[in-house]
Amino acid sequence: MDGSENEVQRTRRARVAIFAVFATNGFLMGLWVVHIPTVQERTGVSHPTLGSLLLVLALGAIAGMQLSGPLADRIGSARMVAAAGTILAAAAVGPALASNAWQLGLALALFGFGNGALDVSMNAQAVLAERRYGRPIMSAFHALFSIGGVAGSLAGAAALGGALAPAATLGAGGAAGFVVVACATPSLLPSPRHHADTPPPGPRRRRPSGRVVALGALAFGLLLAEGAANDWSTLQVKEEFGASDATAAFAFGAFSTTMTLGRFAADRVSHTLGPVAVVRYGCALAAVGIALVATGLTLPLTLAGWALFGLGLSGGIPQIFTAAGNLQDGAPGTDMSRVVGMGYVGLLAGPALIGWSAHVIPLTLAMVIPLFCVLAASAGARIVRPRRAL
Repeated sequence: MDGSENEVQRTRRARVAIFAVFATNGFLMGLWVVHIPTVQERTGVSHPTLGSLLLVLALGAIAGMQLSGPLADRIGSARMVAAAGTILAAAAVGPALASNAWQLGLALALFGFGNGALDVSMNAQAVLAERRYGRPIMSAFHALFSIGGVAGSLAGAAALGGALAPAATLGAGGAAGFVVVACATPSLLPSPRHHADTPPPGPRRRRPSGRVVALGALAFGLLLAEGAANDWSTLQVKEEFGASDATAAFAFGAFSTTMTLGRFAADRVSHTLGPVAVVRYGCALAAVGIALVATGLTLPLTLAGWALFGLGLSGGIPQIFTAAGNLQDGAPGTDMSRVVGMGYVGLLAGPALIGWSAHVIPLTLAMVIPLFCVLAASAGARIVRPRRAL
């Protein structure tokens, strides 16, 4: 009985520790985002150069994702969380110390690498925690990431308002992140050992399975849609209705708020109806929302559309990551890295596709691109069905 109680307590401690890691990752990313204009001014880079350097950050993140997955399979995701979290925390101050484009590029590459590696390894830990609980809890971890991002952006805005030096703010944030990761690491979960009938990760796992590709394609579509909302929702409202900056900001505010709230509710829905229902009906709801946006009827309907879009998308990605981490093929970290990597490419591609399309069609009409993505994801939701009980 005592052993069982100790195991329950350890699982609960692990859940809190993983919550802390997700929130820390979001916090450091939010802290960086609000400092982008200040860092640009400090380094003197142009807008096109900054865009290229942000692409360097993205490429660093993809490299971190692809490396961390196989490493997590070999040394355990807990060790990878500790290593990646330390890299991310140490790299947080780098952009604020850069004085030219080359230094900023190197700093962003390292920061992106740490973020990508932590993204994969912390999600692998979340899968292990969910497996121990025996019920869906993945969406709540992603909700904590969102809350951490909001907290980081607010803290950064307050620091900028107080005229604090970016290096001091980002350095303090990185130091806090290091402390959180160090305190959380002892409570993280050990990776399960491979059974005799399960092939160990290695050369035989060079090619992804068809299911990994299908899950990655689903993640690509949903994160493409999310990226479109992140970068274009505010501008769409401003251009379509001639709204003020303050009013237009409600578009992204509605989207991000309902997405965060939806992530807290998605676990219960998944437990009751199953992960397929979360993706299928959530994407159908998102399709209704973005269709309201694409029609551009009235400002209230458009804002309601962005809110429905965020709510519908909120639970999809957690279900996909859970499915990727439970494929039972002996390489959960590698599978996770491939699915997360494909999704991240979608997150980058969404804003670009909308921008290119807006050169030939109105921005509001370009929202048919995320509409198509969520409709396709709804149709392909069956792929997240678990093959065996967790």
